[in-house]
Amino acid sequence: MDDFSLLIDLHHRQPRQGPGGDRETALALALSGLKGRTGLKIADIGCGTGAATLVLATALDATITAVDLFPAFLGTLDARAGEVGLSDKIQTLSASMEALPFEEGSLDAIWSEGAIYNLGFAKGAALWRPLLKSGGVLAVSELTWLTKDRPDELTEHWHKVYPEVDTASAKLHVLEAAGYEPLGYFPLPERCWLENYYDPIEAGFEAFLARHHHSDAARALVDAEQREISLYRRYSDYVSYGFYIARRL
Repeated sequence: MDDFSLLIDLHHRQPRQGPGGDRETALALALSGLKGRTGLKIADIGCGTGAATLVLATALDATITAVDLFPAFLGTLDARAGEVGLSDKIQTLSASMEALPFEEGSLDAIWSEGAIYNLGFAKGAALWRPLLKSGGVLAVSELTWLTKDRPDELTEHWHKVYPEVDTASAKLHVLEAAGYEPLGYFPLPERCWLENYYDPIEAGFEAFLARHHHSDAARALVDAEQREISLYRRYSDYVSYGFYIARRL
């Protein structure tokens, strides 16, 4: 089994594939100005198994296209949507976030929690902007420094993993330069990382290793996840995801 397949198997059984929370999705919605509008067309990019998608579909009068590269994640989302009676509001699409099949100016909002890093924040904001209507909303969560100064160990790790990590002020400047008006920003609290993401992953490590006969590749993936979790537990005051909400000008 290749590394992508192992990664999918580790994560697709989890309610979330990255830090986040229903309350934080709802707060971003409140800042977006989308609530109360009718007939919205929204794309949830890098949706995973659809934790945010389901919140959006519950709260809005909208048709939501949930996009992810991995069909296994989308299959889980389809099942969850059916269980809660939201299948008529959600359609799933397996596609690359670099080549989205939406017409220019067709979307009222693009949502992407914990996924824009796959493109890079600046590239994603610029690439997706033409797909939004004038005044359309971009709402994304992105790895963000919470402080000016940080422990060297933390800085070295995240600069290696994601060189675009930066402060909120720098991220807001990127959005403005790309042709957006920022509407709001807030950092995700610690529980979004621990209770909602890392704790469930840790609870599944042994079963994951057993499914893959404790192979070297499976063990290497678990070890990498555990290093990241340990780093966050020690340095959660310095880094989080920032939730950025902006309007296309």
